[in-house]
Amino acid sequence: MRPLLSSLLFLFIALLLSLAIGSVFISPNELWQTLLGNGTETAEAILWKIRLPRTILIALTGAALGGSGAAYQGLFRNPLADPFLIGVASGAGLGAVIAMSIQWPYSFWGLMAIPFAAFLAALLTVFIVYLFARVGRTIPTTNLILAGVAFSSFATSLTSFLMIRSTSEVRRALGWLLGGASQSGWDAILALLPYLVIGLGVLTFSGHALNVLQFGDDQAQQLGLNVTRAKRIILIAASLATAAAVAFSGIIGFIGLIVPHLSRLWFGPDYRRLLPLSALGGATALIVCDILARILLAPQEIPVGIITALAGAPFFLWVLRRSKNQGYW
Repeated sequence: MRPLLSSLLFLFIALLLSLAIGSVFISPNELWQTLLGNGTETAEAILWKIRLPRTILIALTGAALGGSGAAYQGLFRNPLADPFLIGVASGAGLGAVIAMSIQWPYSFWGLMAIPFAAFLAALLTVFIVYLFARVGRTIPTTNLILAGVAFSSFATSLTSFLMIRSTSEVRRALGWLLGGASQSGWDAILALLPYLVIGLGVLTFSGHALNVLQFGDDQAQQLGLNVTRAKRIILIAASLATAAAVAFSGIIGFIGLIVPHLSRLWFGPDYRRLLPLSALGGATALIVCDILARILLAPQEIPVGIITALAGAPFFLWVLRRSKNQGYW
């Protein structure tokens, strides 16, 4: 209970900072008055129309990446498996750009089509990477990374080709591909929520199955787990959460690697706790990165995907070295 409360406290602090910090700073007192409906017209417009929907979207994206990253690591029993490194994020991005190229109307149902296309592409990506990385009953770390990098490069190249060939509507997706809250307003949040609730909801109830899968497929089967069914459910749910995040916030790397790994080191390997803690930690971490993206070169804003990559690349090298020296965990 204590790790959950502390995670919620850190998330609450990050949310308040995100609402206050920006090109126009909102003091704590003014923020409180605005939340109560007693703020100035300018503060209310900034808070309710810009910062609050952006902050919620970033938090939901971080939760999706953190939760799905923990699930991928447990599913593949590999500390380097995350939506970005194994190519799922790039595949989902390709699906989203294909949907954007159709020029759906900017409405609720038009927005719903984008994460659905990203979800289908994410599932296809996982299947291809898993197929090429698998050796017998095992998935070596090197194979998984190489297959993920190869497919990620292919998906990124095809995405760039579509953007070059497209109209100016899809060319604006360049900023989206670098990561960030590219969709403004509440419609994007309402369109994202069904995918995210289903994906993270299923993963939250899959903690016991992931614990059993850590013993290996054969022993998990002997313990009464339907391994094929459990893996399929976890894979679909994790891909759905990843696709929802990518569809509205672009390709944001390393949150799904760093947060689950640190949560495991701090709170233990029990996936019944690790999955919700990774989701909360992912939300907090991405909000902090988004705040840094706003203030480091203010008034210019850095895409949040650049911030996560700068922090995540050294961490990835450390995890790679640690996994080679110590085994899986």
